[in-house]
Amino acid sequence: MTDQKLQVVALGGLGEFGMNMTAIRYGNDIIVVDSGMMFPEPELLGVDLVMPDLTFLKENQEQVRALILTHGHEDHIGAVPYFLSDLDVPIYGTAFTLALVERRLEEHELDQEPRLNIVKPKEIIEIGPFKIEFINVTHSIVSAVALAITTPLGVIIHTGDFKVDPTPTDNELFDLHTLADYGKRGVLLLLSDSTNSDRPGYTESERAVRPRMEEIFNRAERRVVVSCFSSSIHRIQLVLDLAEEYGRSVAVIGRSMVSVTEIAHSLGLLSIPDGILLRPQDAMNLAPDKVAFLISGTQGEPMSALSRVAVDNHKHVSVEQGDTVVLSSRIIPGNEKAIFRMIDHMARRGADVLYGSMNPPLHVSGHASIEEMKLVLNLVRPRYFMPIHGEFRQLSKHARLAEHLRFAGLEESFVMESGDLLEIDHRGARKAGKVTVGRVCIDSGSVDDVVQEVVIRDRRHLSEDGIVLPIIAINRHSGRIETLPEIVSRGFAVAEEGPEFLEKARQVVAKTLEGSNQEEKTDWGVMKEKIRADLKRYIVKETSRRPLIMPVILEV
Repeated sequence: MTDQKLQVVALGGLGEFGMNMTAIRYGNDIIVVDSGMMFPEPELLGVDLVMPDLTFLKENQEQVRALILTHGHEDHIGAVPYFLSDLDVPIYGTAFTLALVERRLEEHELDQEPRLNIVKPKEIIEIGPFKIEFINVTHSIVSAVALAITTPLGVIIHTGDFKVDPTPTDNELFDLHTLADYGKRGVLLLLSDSTNSDRPGYTESERAVRPRMEEIFNRAERRVVVSCFSSSIHRIQLVLDLAEEYGRSVAVIGRSMVSVTEIAHSLGLLSIPDGILLRPQDAMNLAPDKVAFLISGTQGEPMSALSRVAVDNHKHVSVEQGDTVVLSSRIIPGNEKAIFRMIDHMARRGADVLYGSMNPPLHVSGHASIEEMKLVLNLVRPRYFMPIHGEFRQLSKHARLAEHLRFAGLEESFVMESGDLLEIDHRGARKAGKVTVGRVCIDSGSVDDVVQEVVIRDRRHLSEDGIVLPIIAINRHSGRIETLPEIVSRGFAVAEEGPEFLEKARQVVAKTLEGSNQEEKTDWGVMKEKIRADLKRYIVKETSRRPLIMPVILEV
C-alpha cells in the first residue's frame, strides 16, 4: 500500500438485499460505512440473521478508525453489536439512528462501553485523512443522511438509502444544494442507492399515503388495525393524527413498535396527541368505532404481533367481523406465502384486509426511482460511479443509466459485487482484485452463537446433543390430530428414565397442540415454531441439554 491509493470495498450489499457495509481505505486508515444484516432464506435452518464476514476488517483492525451510519434500518445497523464485539471503534450517526443502535446493544453484553457520537446534518467530522460531512436526505425512516467524504485524492459521495421527496411530512427536505455544491467543486466517486433502478418516473411522496388512510378512517365502522414497519415514523405520525381527527384512541402493539415509538417521541421526532394512547389490555373494551391499533408484523413473521392476532393467539387483541386491517408496507420478496396466509386468517374472521398496490397508495417506497437517480447523477457529476445497494441486475441498470446521461466528466462506471476492490490513484480507477467476504449466520442470543456455516452449526449441535423429531399427524382439512405425537431421537439418550421422559415429551407436544386453535393447526409454520419452543423448554429444564428439535408434520 502506498499513501497515494484510495480503496473502496463493499463487504456486503452488492448483488443482494441487506448486509450493507462498505470499507474505504486511504494509506493506513480505514472507515466503515454501515453495518447491516439480512434475514435468512428458509433453507438456513436455525439461523436468525445473516451478517457480512468481517475477516477483511479483522485482518486490518489496527487501521479501522470508525463506523459511520447513514440511517437506522436493520439492513444498515443490524450487525453493529457483532461488529463492535470484534472491533472497538467509535460510531457516528444521527441521534435517532444511534438510539436504535443502543436498543440493539442492550440485548448484547459487550466487553467495552460503545463510543456513540451524535452528529447532525451539515456537521463535518475529521477522522485520520478523511473529512466527512453529513447531508440530510429523505427516506422512509427519519434522520437519514448521505455522506460527503473528502479524501486526499478527492471527494466520495455515499448517498445511503434515499428518495427525493419534495414534500416530506416532517418538512426536513433533501439537501440537494449541498450535493450540487460538491458537484460543482468536483466529485471523484459517487456510490448511489440502486434499489429501484428498474422503476421508471419518480417515487411518490410520503404525503401520497394520506388520502387513502383518510378514506379508511372515514368509512371504517369498527376497529382499524394498521400495520407498518416500526421504523416508519412518518406513517405512525399519520395514524396518530388521523385517529385524533376521527375521535379514536390508539393502542400500540408489538415490542419493536412500542420501543421505536418511545424513542422517536423522546427525541421530538413523533408528536403524540394528548390522551390518545390506550393500554392494549383496555382496547377491546372500548366501542369498536372508537379504537385504532398500530401493530408490528407486516411481513407475517411467525411469532410477530400481527401473526398472533390473525390466529386469535394475542392476549389483548383480536380481529372480528367488520374490522378493517391495513398492511401499510411493501411485501418483501420471499415473504409472500407467510403474508398471504396471515391475510387469509384475518379474512376468515370477516375482516376487510387492505394490502398491496392501490391508488391512492397504502404505502410508498423509500427508495429513488429512475428520475431521482438521474437528478442525483446530474447534480454530483462524478468522475467515477459505483452503484450500491441492490441485486446485480439493479446495479447494472443504474450503471447504464449513468452512461446514457453522458454528462461531462464521467470516465467510468464500475458494477461491482461484494468483495470486489475498487482502487483509485493519480493514474485512474480500476478493479484491483477481491477481499474475503461472505455470510456469517447468527443463531439468536449472544455473540458466541456466530457460526460461519449452518452445516457446521448443525454438525456440532448434533454431535453434542443429538436430534429430537416430534412427529405429528394432522388432518390437513379438519386440523384434527390423528394420533398422539411420536418422539424419535438420535444421539440423545436419557439414562434409565428414558421411556418416562419420552412419554412426558409426547404429553408436552400434545398439550401444545391442544392449546392451539383450529387455524394455527392448519398453519404449519406457526405450529412447528410453537412445538419447538415448548419442547425445547421442557428438555432444557429436565436435562440441561439442547438437542436440535425438528418437528415433522405429516399431512393425512
